[in-house]
Amino acid sequence: MAFEYIKALHIIFIVTWFAGLFYIVRLFIYQAEAWEKPEEERKILVPQLNLMANRLWYIITWPSAILTLIFGFWVLSYRWGYMQLGFMHAKLAFVFLLYLYHFYCQKIYSDLQKGPSKWTSTKLRIWNEVATLLLFAIVFLIVLKSLISVVWGIVGLFSLSALMMIGIKFYKKVREKNQN
Repeated sequence: MAFEYIKALHIIFIVTWFAGLFYIVRLFIYQAEAWEKPEEERKILVPQLNLMANRLWYIITWPSAILTLIFGFWVLSYRWGYMQLGFMHAKLAFVFLLYLYHFYCQKIYSDLQKGPSKWTSTKLRIWNEVATLLLFAIVFLIVLKSLISVVWGIVGLFSLSALMMIGIKFYKKVREKNQN
């Protein structure tokens, strides 16, 4: 019975971690755009967005990442036999990439808290989709528990990536057209 509670907590913290990751990059986009606004708007927007990013990052996202890791290892301790299966190695590799993504978001967060960043809002929109791709890979691997599914999953991820890039470019064109 304890296993189900631990697994439920692991899933809950995965959800809150991803919510934080998705929203923090959205705030990064708004922060990058705020630096391009006229001075009066910038004076209001930048401090407010910095405060929102700070609260989201340190009150929700970081704690969720840490608790996901703790409960993940705990769940794995109940299913240690999975470590002999290829799908688990692949899943953990994607989880590792997700933590690298999180750490790089920390760098972007720190840069934006100090001032304008080298990241444009378009680059940040693309960066935001990396978490989506990792989410798809991790969920499909853990649910299907099959390496052949990884092959199909990679094909699907590349297709999803292509569709997202087309969507981002289309959105940019629509946005530019509406601004003119």
